[in-house]
Amino acid sequence: MSLATKYNPQEVENKWYDYWMKHNYFHSVPNEKEPYTIVIPPPNVTGVLHMGHMLNNTIQDVLIRRARLKGFNACWVPGTDHASIATEAKVVDKLKQEGIKKSDLTRDEFLKHAWDWTDKHGGIILEQLKKLGASCDWERTKFTMDDDLNEAVTKVFIDLYNKGLIYRGYRMVNWDPSAKTTLSDEEVIFEEKQGNLYYVNYKIEGSDEHLTIATTRPETILGDSAICINPNDERFKHLKGKKAIVPIANRIIPIIEDEYVDVEFGTGCLKVTPAHDQNDKVLGEKHHLEVIDIFNDDATLNSFGLHYEGKDRFVVRKEITKELEKLGCLVKIEKHLHKVGTSERTKEVIEPKISAQWFLKMDTIVKPALKAVLEDEEIHFFPKHYNNTYRHWLENIRDWNISRQLWWGHQIPAYFYGDGENDFVVAASIKEAVKIASKKLGKELSENDLQQDPDALDTWFSSWLWPISVFDGIRFPDNKEINYYYPTNDLVTGPDIIFFWVARMIFAGYEFRQEKPFTNVYFTGIVRDKQRRKMSKSLGNSPDPIELMEKYGADGVRVGMLLCSAAGNDLLFDEELCAQGRNFSNKIWNAFRLIKGWEVSETLEQPKAAKIAIEWYQAKFQQTLKEIESSFEQYRISEALMSIYKLIWDDFSSWFLEMVKPAYQQPIDINTLQSVISFLEDNLKVLHPFMPFLTEEIWQHITNRTSEEALIIAEYPKTIVVNEKLINEFKIASEVISGIRTIRKDKNIAFKNQLEFSVLNNDNITNEFDAVIEKLGNLSKINYVTEKVDGALSFRVKSNEYFIPMGSDIDIDAEKSKLEEELKYTEGFLKSVQKKLSNERFVTNAPEQVIKNERQKETDALAKIETIKASLKSL
Repeated sequence: MSLATKYNPQEVENKWYDYWMKHNYFHSVPNEKEPYTIVIPPPNVTGVLHMGHMLNNTIQDVLIRRARLKGFNACWVPGTDHASIATEAKVVDKLKQEGIKKSDLTRDEFLKHAWDWTDKHGGIILEQLKKLGASCDWERTKFTMDDDLNEAVTKVFIDLYNKGLIYRGYRMVNWDPSAKTTLSDEEVIFEEKQGNLYYVNYKIEGSDEHLTIATTRPETILGDSAICINPNDERFKHLKGKKAIVPIANRIIPIIEDEYVDVEFGTGCLKVTPAHDQNDKVLGEKHHLEVIDIFNDDATLNSFGLHYEGKDRFVVRKEITKELEKLGCLVKIEKHLHKVGTSERTKEVIEPKISAQWFLKMDTIVKPALKAVLEDEEIHFFPKHYNNTYRHWLENIRDWNISRQLWWGHQIPAYFYGDGENDFVVAASIKEAVKIASKKLGKELSENDLQQDPDALDTWFSSWLWPISVFDGIRFPDNKEINYYYPTNDLVTGPDIIFFWVARMIFAGYEFRQEKPFTNVYFTGIVRDKQRRKMSKSLGNSPDPIELMEKYGADGVRVGMLLCSAAGNDLLFDEELCAQGRNFSNKIWNAFRLIKGWEVSETLEQPKAAKIAIEWYQAKFQQTLKEIESSFEQYRISEALMSIYKLIWDDFSSWFLEMVKPAYQQPIDINTLQSVISFLEDNLKVLHPFMPFLTEEIWQHITNRTSEEALIIAEYPKTIVVNEKLINEFKIASEVISGIRTIRKDKNIAFKNQLEFSVLNNDNITNEFDAVIEKLGNLSKINYVTEKVDGALSFRVKSNEYFIPMGSDIDIDAEKSKLEEELKYTEGFLKSVQKKLSNERFVTNAPEQVIKNERQKETDALAKIETIKASLKSL
């Protein structure tokens, strides 16, 4: 293959992704190898690729590609989630635009529209992930509404019901008036909002006296069942046993006593509305109060709302305030900051509502999950501080409301045969339900006598089974695949679904397989812009990931995302980092073009500089390899990439290639070139998980490869003992070379002019890198001397002093002036350091390391002053 002068990501990316797919490298089947398994956090079927997906799936791809290179049987299972509320809302909106109401359709008719929409839009995000380079096992792609997954959900529901863990009951639930469904506690977001506190007078029956209550929701007055006072409140003891009159409704309600009332808050009197407040419901049950539900499902008022019937709750709030004021019942209105529950999905204000729903008991199911993370440490969270978040939620968990008033989703497998609260059976099919119901009633029933519950299950009730159900481990608990791939290894997800998904998968793992679903959970940060705002379409601050990849290449974007992604911290995305990723691609490509452009000699002897350079780079590569391994162990993916970045940009391209590069128009010896290629291949192997397209392109250009020799399935480099001494010696040599280059630059000495060079060796360093210093400094020779060289420019590295004799082209006066200025500055700096060190209070109180640093500054400054003075003397 010919080598292009410029790297073209678009051509390369499509070519190699097609090649990988053609040779089935992503597909996994159980074999003799050790498995490494990741299940994708299934994106909503409604979704398109956004920056959060980019980050999450880049990290997963890095992990899976690395595991593949390390010889594991790597399996990354992709798929999508049916997303009940979001998808149904999309379909309802589409139908509305076509002039069709959901209420005019049968369930089957609506579901046909939903499936049509899903078939058209559902695969978009998975196709976009391919552009990113995601090496998922696409043959395993699952959808939470697939027949086998649907059957698994039904089986789990029946199993939990038969164990007594699922029950049906009337409870106060979170009602979303927009989606017209209940929500679990985790789907409600509480936001602080500025509202009002309305003070309203209630007349005492049979007297001119009144009580004042304070409420944030005056519209619910029409659902009041009582006024509650604290029995210990001396102000209201005379009202015990009396009754009050509800304004506007003119209903007579009892005045009850309960210590629940806070005498300090508001007026010390509490209106009790059992149908529309969780705490009021508890009071209502305790005191046997009437429950008056004044709202329709869309949060308009019903007939109990009297003349406000049919109006929206917030419209009524304004109108009823005016009516109360007109009636002389409104005392005052105060500004009031309070928390308001909103729907995580629709952003609608939640309405507390008493409703018959299905619940899953959580008190026993959470215990193994708590133990696994916090005691046994079978499951590890990265960063670890999420352990506290997890503990707090699990220790305060309430029963999970698992039913939703939706059609799109897994229909609840319960069948009703009467109007009674317990007139139902739970079964996998209506035929089975008929048998169970007939036996229960002691008479023969037909399918026409039963009606399946129209509600669907919470979306998370299917996705909590994901690591098990994708391997069919619910329907067939002892099948070959679940036994091989489960438990999975790593889960990469956002901390915002630690309760929705992560914790619940752990519940399911121990409940249905008696073991953990995964070993490690890596929580990514939230992608934010440079102003720390969360990226979103509504703010217009989120770039289109596809456009980014077209501009910078998929590899460039992957690198850009990871460079600004510290473990578990929010990612402050900057498009400039994608440009940096693209520049890195170009740097590697140009380095490879340089190597490919060298002529090769079979007979040329290997130069000393090349020999030591090869020994050094091997040591440096191994040192970096250990850093990479350590970073991966701690799930510091960004740090692993940065180690590779520095290795390739600085050590390989800027130093090693310069050290071995043949002279202009001269060939390179075969032994050196073979080492260069070997190192390049090792570089590509460690970089491949991060930049798969570029690395495969260069790998295939190095030599002709068969499909069995592709980089994607190559063998990851092995760690060996590191020659630390050689690495440390090169650090000194590199500083010497930098010192020579600085003098050349400052004195405008052309590189083609060879320099004499002398060393006053006080540190007893070896001369291992002398050949490299001579080459990169273009020195005629290196002299080791025992005294300072007069009439020479000098610099220090450690305690060694280096001298370059001055040529006639140097301006002596200008050089003296420059050195005197530098001496003045250094002496001033030394004075400030010594002043600090002479301060007894500072020395006594400062940390030991700080004192150590200051003393080192003093030593360095003294040495520098001595060098400058010596240079001035020689001038």
